[in-house]
Amino acid sequence: MSHFHHPLPEASALPHSRSRHLPPYRGIVAVDAKDFTGYPAIEHGVISQAVPQLLERALERAGVEEVWNHRRFPASTGDGYVFGFDPAWMPFMIHPWLHTLQDVLTEFNVHSVGAVRIRLRVSLHIGPLPDSGGEFDGNGTPRNDTHRLLDSRPVKAMLAASNENITHVAAILSDRCYQDAVAGGYTGRHPDHFIEVPATVEGKRFDQRAWLYVPEPSGSLYDRRVLGDRVVEDHEVRRGQADTAGRSEDRPTRPSVVNRAERGNLNTGTVHGGQSVSNVDLGGGGDYVAGNKAGTVHGTMGDTVHGDKNEYRR
Repeated sequence: MSHFHHPLPEASALPHSRSRHLPPYRGIVAVDAKDFTGYPAIEHGVISQAVPQLLERALERAGVEEVWNHRRFPASTGDGYVFGFDPAWMPFMIHPWLHTLQDVLTEFNVHSVGAVRIRLRVSLHIGPLPDSGGEFDGNGTPRNDTHRLLDSRPVKAMLAASNENITHVAAILSDRCYQDAVAGGYTGRHPDHFIEVPATVEGKRFDQRAWLYVPEPSGSLYDRRVLGDRVVEDHEVRRGQADTAGRSEDRPTRPSVVNRAERGNLNTGTVHGGQSVSNVDLGGGGDYVAGNKAGTVHGTMGDTVHGDKNEYRR
């Protein structure tokens, strides 16, 4: 006799075989405690219990307790927590919630009686996920990507490279989350507070554009080890272009000087920019000079001719 009480799910059509409604779009937030496995096993339960309590406290203090009260498909991950929410709240989850979470963790770590210090990585994403109230809701590619972002190199390196007494939160936003909420102007933080990074996960086929946000930065925020060489080099190129453009705007553009003479070329004073010199004897037997001479020219350059230049050639 079977011990399974739940019927098997109904067979669904294969992907790409027919059109169906998209699942509802949900914001997804996931957090992980740094160095969870480095703590003694006896403290794991304390951390697992404290993480959702700290999230709830920060949401209440930030004035978005509705997100917690109406969270969807919540789940503990042992060293963290994940849940879905109405994506209309995403701008508020970026700010002020992340900054408030930093404050709440600072207070917890300062006043904690035990040796447990909790520093969190946070990832935020938006996407369609099943949400009908069932036991297995919330599973899909957007949720998988949220966890991949949480485990990605930049956000891990950022928290590791920062001062443990100052920076308690490092967040990473998916590109979609950033474009919709930040670049769209809906979040109370300027785009310059965010740093574009290539989000990769060691041993996983995952490489996405993402955005770092650290509410309370410390140490070297702009670091090749954190951002990756490609991001640093792109930034340096853009900065060099901006500097060049700035210098060009500071001084007027000087046109090139073109001087032509039928039998010679006489320049006086100072010539700025490039100079094209053509000296052609149309009667034959004279000089022919062609080319470009750049730089600064003082005095006389070329031939100074008095009388008939071909007098001694006859």
